[in-house]
Amino acid sequence: MATGLYVESLIDADLDVLWERTQNPAHHQSWDLRFTSISYLPRADGEPQRFRYATRLLPFLWVAGTGVSAGERQRPDGTRLSALRFASGHPLSLLAEGSGYWRYVPGPAGVRFLTGYDYRPRWGRFGALADRAVFRPLMGWATAWSFDRLRLWCERGTSPRAALARALGECAVRTALVLAVLFAAPVAPLALACAAALLAALLPPLPGTPAARRCRRTPSGRTRTPRLLATLETS
Repeated sequence: MATGLYVESLIDADLDVLWERTQNPAHHQSWDLRFTSISYLPRADGEPQRFRYATRLLPFLWVAGTGVSAGERQRPDGTRLSALRFASGHPLSLLAEGSGYWRYVPGPAGVRFLTGYDYRPRWGRFGALADRAVFRPLMGWATAWSFDRLRLWCERGTSPRAALARALGECAVRTALVLAVLFAAPVAPLALACAAALLAALLPPLPGTPAARRCRRTPSGRTRTPRLLATLETS
């Protein structure tokens, strides 16, 4: 059975600011690489919040789904929590349905912002294999990269759009350096050229560039699914 995904980032920011930039759909979609658009649906007072999300795979190809979420902004221990269930009926969506949560844990060095989530892939055995080999690792990386993008926005004021531009620019420079070194291989010793190319590819990202490696990908202890999640019906 596939293992659920976990990502944690320590963000030195005001808890209210972090809550707003993660719970407001317009803010959320601006930093989360996994979604292109998120919008709330009308709801009655006291009901969980239903929403619609979409991800653009190609210029004219969108994969959409719906979900339901609820949050606990004031908890006795000072933490905050939100939980959600989601599903997509789109035939091109490998993700059929899933659930997850966000925890906000204030501390002296900042807010531990963490998520745990899992989903059921479709397409039978082929979908399960594709999920384990490609999609699940990609989702984990995208979640961690997005969390660091959010951290830069909250700590440094770097807008999500600017952070993406920096990441693309740095990637282009690294690629150009690797290609330049490889093309110089006939002139320089092959081992030296390969070492230089490897160094250019593996150097840590600049401090102002989002990086998935800055996030914790495994919990430090046992984790429990929040009870709030059990109160939500499948979307």
